[in-house]
Amino acid sequence: MYDGALGDLIEELGQLPGIGPKSAQRLAFHLLASEPVEVERLTSALERVKAQVRFCETCGNVTEAEQCGICRDPRRSEALICVVEEPKDVLAIERTGEFRGRYHVLGGAINPLEGIGPDDLRIRQLMVRLQAGETKELILATDPNTEGEATATYLAMLVKPMGFKVTRLASGLPVGGDLEYADEVTLGRAFSGRRDVD
Repeated sequence: MYDGALGDLIEELGQLPGIGPKSAQRLAFHLLASEPVEVERLTSALERVKAQVRFCETCGNVTEAEQCGICRDPRRSEALICVVEEPKDVLAIERTGEFRGRYHVLGGAINPLEGIGPDDLRIRQLMVRLQAGETKELILATDPNTEGEATATYLAMLVKPMGFKVTRLASGLPVGGDLEYADEVTLGRAFSGRRDVD
C-alpha cells in the first residue's frame, strides 16, 4: 500500500514476531511522527544489542559477558539445573524468587513440523554439563504445549538412564481462574498433579 521508505519500514516491522500488518503500520507511523532524537535512541539501542549481547557459553542465557550473572553467582546451586526453551523463560522463573539453582536454555523446542530436531537445540551442551558430575536434579520447565512436552519427554528418556532425578514443573489451573473456563487438558493435569493439603 505504501511505497518507498515507509513501505519498507512497515514490511520490516511486520517481520517481527507478534506484529501483524496493522501493528506494523501503527508502529511505522508512530516512528514517523517521533522526534529524530527518539528514533536515534531506538536505532542506537538496536545496534548496541546486536553488537554487545550474546549467549552465555555455559547456559545459553543472554549476556554481555562470556557468562551470564546467574552462572557467575557462586550462591547458585550446581545441584539443580532448570531446563527452559528460551532466555525469556529464565526471566519468568527468576521473577518468582523460588529457584536458586542454575539454568540451561535449549534455544527452542523439538518441532518436526518446522524442521527443528534435537540436533538443532542445545541438548549436546546440556549432556556435557551433566557429565561434569555436580548436578543431582534436572527440572524440565519447557512450555506445556505439544512441542514442550515432546522436548521434555525426549530429555527425560536421555537423562534418566544416567541416574539423575528428573522432574517436570507442575501445570494446571492458574490462580484466580474459574473451573468452567479451563480446558480438559489443563483440568486433567491439575487432577494428576494434586497434592496433600497441609
